[in-house]
Amino acid sequence: MHNNNEQRKADHIRINLEEDVTFRKLTTGLDDYFFMHQALPEINLRSIDTTMTLFGKTLRTPLLISSMTGGTAEARQINRILAEGAREMGMAMGLGSMRAAIEDQSLASSYDVRDIAPNIPLFANLGAVQLNYGYGLAECLRVVEMIEADGLILHFNPLQEAVQPEGDGDFADLLPKIETICNLLPVPVIAKEVGWGFSKRAARQLADVGVAAIDVAGAGGTSWSQVEMYRAPTARHARVASAFIDWGIPTAVSIDYCRQAAPNLPIFASGGIKNGIEVAKCIALGASVAGLAGDFLRAADTNGVAGVIELAETITDELRVTMFAAAVADLPALSKTQLYTNY
Repeated sequence: MHNNNEQRKADHIRINLEEDVTFRKLTTGLDDYFFMHQALPEINLRSIDTTMTLFGKTLRTPLLISSMTGGTAEARQINRILAEGAREMGMAMGLGSMRAAIEDQSLASSYDVRDIAPNIPLFANLGAVQLNYGYGLAECLRVVEMIEADGLILHFNPLQEAVQPEGDGDFADLLPKIETICNLLPVPVIAKEVGWGFSKRAARQLADVGVAAIDVAGAGGTSWSQVEMYRAPTARHARVASAFIDWGIPTAVSIDYCRQAAPNLPIFASGGIKNGIEVAKCIALGASVAGLAGDFLRAADTNGVAGVIELAETITDELRVTMFAAAVADLPALSKTQLYTNY
């Protein structure tokens, strides 16, 4: 059992680094929006402020290294690189699914990054569906304590589980179990999709049972059905997985749905975000922070900590220039800035 999970995690890292796992036609929807250019911003570029507070901790930039990996020796190295980059940049970080560490205590160290990044918002992570497979408050507490997390991400990946030969397909009656965790866990619970987005219905259901934030993880970035296609054991499994290459709710649309369904919750934007202009668009659409996963994974794999910092600095520079050219001095103002779909 342990080895299967470990092998799956190793496959996931390799496939994401080596194969094309993007959507074919479906996009994030962010290209449909743009800011009104202001030739007279009446702002000093140097005074633009990208700081914000997330769960009581200050971020220098509204960026999140989204949950990716854990449970292997390679994952430990990647996570420690990512955490050091996050610390240097003052951004948040989510860890990959921590089920491996519960099943095999020896794998716990692959998630252990708090010593490198003592002050960043750091999020533990479990699959929500595991609440139907014997997991409960004890396991949620264990992963939070294991990494001294500021919050717990419960990830929702029904499509991935459905096209994974060894997947867990029982998503029935999860809401009351999620509610129990939200009520009893001492840290906030963040509901996260993995790349197909949340609908209005799902966002409202989750808000109603007490989640503290929603990470839309919309369609348009990494397609996990494509990832599973590359590790499918038979042609039939591969064909079923590949049929879903353009399934999902685009990131921009899901942000809008979540904002309507849960107007009082912080929304994390993720799913195919490529640059600081798109980060700015997500914030203007109603998100608080924007997460990137695959790009940070590739930066860490190629250039280590320096690569992670370089990517985060570049995205933050792009965000600052976007705010400047849109005549917006800080993130609260950006969140009230109108986006246009055509002049």
